[in-house]
Amino acid sequence: MIHYRNDVRRSGVDGRALVATAKRLLAAAGERRSSLSLTLVDDAAIRALNREHRGKDKATDVLSFSLVEGNGIPHKGERLLGDVVISVDTAKRQAAEYDATLQDELYRLLIHGILHVLGHDHERADERNAMVAEERRLAGAIDLPWPYEPAP
Repeated sequence: MIHYRNDVRRSGVDGRALVATAKRLLAAAGERRSSLSLTLVDDAAIRALNREHRGKDKATDVLSFSLVEGNGIPHKGERLLGDVVISVDTAKRQAAEYDATLQDELYRLLIHGILHVLGHDHERADERNAMVAEERRLAGAIDLPWPYEPAP
């Protein structure tokens, strides 16, 4: 199940398609019976979250808050993975930079956020390479064109 909220008025986002895609991504990640909270916000809101939770006083594109990393809690049935928060403002700017649609950029950020919730990271080169490979695999699972070059 996807718990979806869009706090951005007139965002231009197809929320139904975003929720349906989130479900497909969870299934492709082996989490078909898991649930996720997905919230769309503006730059001011994500900046406040980034400052509060990461000590970085700037807007970012996506934040993930995992409820499964290392908690050791066994689950039966549905498992709540955590929260993915995406800035629509930043997604719009990035979509323009990459000549992508807003919806496709939201899907890309959703993939990135889901992987973080599932424990992936990109601090070290080996982690980054594994995460990029998984991002591309999940993009393929939803037929998302990948307009981005790999990080050097």
